[in-house]
Amino acid sequence: MSVIGKSSEGAITGAREYLTFRLDQEEYGIDILKVQEIRGYEPPTRIANAPEFIKGVVNLRGTIVPIVDMRLKFNCANAEYNNFTVVIILNLRNRVVGIVVDSVSDVMELSPDNIKAAPDIESVIDNGCILGLGSVGERMLILLDIEKLMSGVDMGLVASI
Repeated sequence: MSVIGKSSEGAITGAREYLTFRLDQEEYGIDILKVQEIRGYEPPTRIANAPEFIKGVVNLRGTIVPIVDMRLKFNCANAEYNNFTVVIILNLRNRVVGIVVDSVSDVMELSPDNIKAAPDIESVIDNGCILGLGSVGERMLILLDIEKLMSGVDMGLVASI
């Protein structure tokens, strides 16, 4: 597998593996190299005055990890916690952050030929945080720049990442 990057024009180059997960009816992909581990959902310790989508923190082997519920962040209609709900632990610029998702699907390798530019439309997700739309057969993935998404000013994590 070759290393992927963005060229000076912003195009994605080289094949890359993505961890795919579901939020409501949509399927997303994030760079597998940012994923530290996948855990079952456990209710975190709530932090006073944190944004609603920051569910709280958990102690992960001595590291305090903020937990972000992506369903709430992306304004999904329902945010149910069931046996499929998982927390993806991410390592972003030496900062550990957890994201709550409905379920994890699989790991997919996508070549640049299978990735198209995202349309420039108004959405809950800042267009700068979307790398593109990946397609494999009938499946369409929204590929996220999870590092950029987690470092947005509205996340409340910007000072540490």
